[in-house]
Amino acid sequence: MSPGVLSQIIAQCLPGTSVVSLCELGDKLLQEETDKVFKKEKEIKKGISFPTCLSVNNCICHYSPLKSESDYTLKDGDMVKIDMGTHIDGFIAVVAQTLVVGASKENPVTGRKADLIRAAYTAAEAALRLVKPGLDNLTVTDTIQRVAEDYKCKPIEGMLSYQLKQFRLEGEKSIIQNPSEAQRKDHEKCQFEMYEVYAIDVLLSTGEGKGKEMDTRTTVYKKTNEIYNLKMKASRVFLSEVEKRFGKMPFTLRSFEDEKKAKMGVMECVNHKLVEPFQVFYEKEGEYVAQFKFTVLLMPSGSHKITLTTPPDLSVYQSDLQVQTEELRTLLSQPVGPKTAKKKKKKAATIVASMGDKDIIEKASE
Repeated sequence: MSPGVLSQIIAQCLPGTSVVSLCELGDKLLQEETDKVFKKEKEIKKGISFPTCLSVNNCICHYSPLKSESDYTLKDGDMVKIDMGTHIDGFIAVVAQTLVVGASKENPVTGRKADLIRAAYTAAEAALRLVKPGLDNLTVTDTIQRVAEDYKCKPIEGMLSYQLKQFRLEGEKSIIQNPSEAQRKDHEKCQFEMYEVYAIDVLLSTGEGKGKEMDTRTTVYKKTNEIYNLKMKASRVFLSEVEKRFGKMPFTLRSFEDEKKAKMGVMECVNHKLVEPFQVFYEKEGEYVAQFKFTVLLMPSGSHKITLTTPPDLSVYQSDLQVQTEELRTLLSQPVGPKTAKKKKKKAATIVASMGDKDIIEKASE
């Protein structure tokens, strides 16, 4: 995925900008960038693997409004989560980043918003250092929980980070956040293996970490493997277009020329489980949710983080909190990425003694 797409959307997150216009721009740029590669190989499928979503403040995920319905206009101080993805020949790359509208070095963010963004980014960086061959998913679950607690935040209950496979956004292996007792019991423990690919998706909240549906229309779907003879012509036409244009990749109703017909057609498909909805979830009113997501390849030369490779400027988010244990601070000081020639290294204890979490992460990535 071109790093410029996410950067362009971030740059346009200004007071007075509509969310639907940003989602449209994100999808347009993603499609343009993928159209530029492998032009001669006509048989290669490529395009959007996850349509652009902008979920604001207490909205947790999947908000991608239609042109024909109510929109949201960004305001100064809004916390915005940008979520998107592309694929080439079914090989998927996804990314998500959080920002506060109007934040800058001259206008830094403090308080709970700053705590939350630093917590989510630090938890994602901790997870990155644990998603490597031989380690297991439950260790990542527990580590995200510990980082969140140090910042007095909560991971969103039951949210999953998935193994990515060709043409599959949700592989067999997954990492669960903040599981309930029942979820922890049912969630299968697994080990990470060489050459696997993962979408590490961390979502934290200032609230209780419990999401619920409200009256916001679901607009993002993906096709399933179910078979059913649809009764309505509008449904058959809709499903045929989905199969032709998107295959099993998620799509938005906004991408259809006639949104009204798409809304009609999708209903019967959902009722018979031919397409699966990505519901829009919310935390309690007045709370905030932050998200950081990236794609990582587990290679012999190390973990390759191929999206969100440019870290956000955390200097504009000023928190008095940081990770508390030496174990977590040492973990965050570990280098990631492809192995290079050996450099002189200071002992981890010496490095972390005088650094905040951001400094630790930046030092480790040098």
